[in-house]
Amino acid sequence: MMEWNAVVNAILSFIIPGLGQAINGDKKKGLIMFIIALLLGIIFVFFIPGIIGHAIRIIYSLYAAYDAYKTY
Repeated sequence: MMEWNAVVNAILSFIIPGLGQAINGDKKKGLIMFIIALLLGIIFVFFIPGIIGHAIRIIYSLYAAYDAYKTY
């Protein structure tokens, strides 16, 4: 059961970076990761559009998912 919850938190954190961390009980880290994701989104949509921006956002989401899984 514990493994399943870790996987669910990782998936949620991939979709919305920081959500898995918040569910794990680390609300401060979750909020910081969410704000960073928002800032990355704004920067890469308005200032640096293109494939590089999307790749960096996906890599950040993967990191958030990994962190949520690891810290469960």
